Amino acid sequence: MKIAFFSTKPYDKRFFVAANESVGHELTFFETKLTADTAALADGFEGVCVFVNDPLDAQVLEKLAGQGCKLILLRCAGYNNVDLDAADRLGLTVCRVPVYSPYAVAEHTVALILTLNRKVHKAYNRVREGNFAIDGLIGFDLHDKAIGIVGTGRIGQIFAKICIGFGMHVLAYDIKPKDELQAMGVRYVPFDELVKKSDIISLMCPLTPDTHHLVSTDAVANMKPGVMLVNTSRGGLINAKALIHGLKSGQIGSVALDVYEEEGDVFFEDLSDKVLQDDVLARLLSFPNVLITSHQAFFTKEAMHKIASTTLDNATGYANSDIDQANHVKR
Repeated sequence: MKIAFFSTKPYDKRFFVAANESVGHELTFFETKLTADTAALADGFEGVCVFVNDPLDAQVLEKLAGQGCKLILLRCAGYNNVDLDAADRLGLTVCRVPVYSPYAVAEHTVALILTLNRKVHKAYNRVREGNFAIDGLIGFDLHDKAIGIVGTGRIGQIFAKICIGFGMHVLAYDIKPKDELQAMGVRYVPFDELVKKSDIISLMCPLTPDTHHLVSTDAVANMKPGVMLVNTSRGGLINAKALIHGLKSGQIGSVALDVYEEEGDVFFEDLSDKVLQDDVLARLLSFPNVLITSHQAFFTKEAMHKIASTTLDNATGYANSDIDQANHVKR
């Protein structure tokens, strides 16, 4: 199958070329994002492969379908960037990678919490400048603190077990409570109760119409004063203006973000020689108690290998008319 890859970086090409040796698809890599203007690059390709920030709205999908595209391959778990109704109408099959390495995201979340809490990033910069003072670097014990986990899918379950290992009290919010976690002492509570009682809140749920801006002005007002908020899922879960207001008022004590709602034109790019045009993101970066990474929680060798192999297996399943063997996104 001829597949056009969009939003590709050198590491994408490296892992996909290696995974393709055993399946033999015809891969073409483009650095540009897939948009209505760049869709013409996929003319003649039966499949396209995209990442989290490629907007597959109705206009883009119509152009792809008109050029002969039949298969949309998402090299990620989320599919909130795809108009699935339009895809169905156009006869496009959409496949994703539902599981790559939930350990990668869970472990990165822990890294963010520890770094933000113990000011590791600040200490690193101080010591490199010959400043060995520790004033201003004080943190708090994670042991005996309450952590609220919003979303206990595969990633949330692994993260919950790590938190239990730290001796934390784990609260959770999910429409489908997990018996295994409850048996380990995790307590499922309504979202409002979780935000009121948690010292740390970790967002690990998918972005849907119901969870869009879950962290709203009202939610922030109900949080425990000084709470730490961590998001390694999707940027749209947080209303950025409400977040900034919470930081300015002190209601939110610290924030760690691996995702941002308007990250599409910023994350994964080197903008070090440019002026940042996103005023909201620039404001967030100005806070001393905000830690931001560039959507890298998934980024481990194991995860990249799984993403590449699963994506190409999805293409093979489609090519062999064995769609049940592919990870087809269904309405």
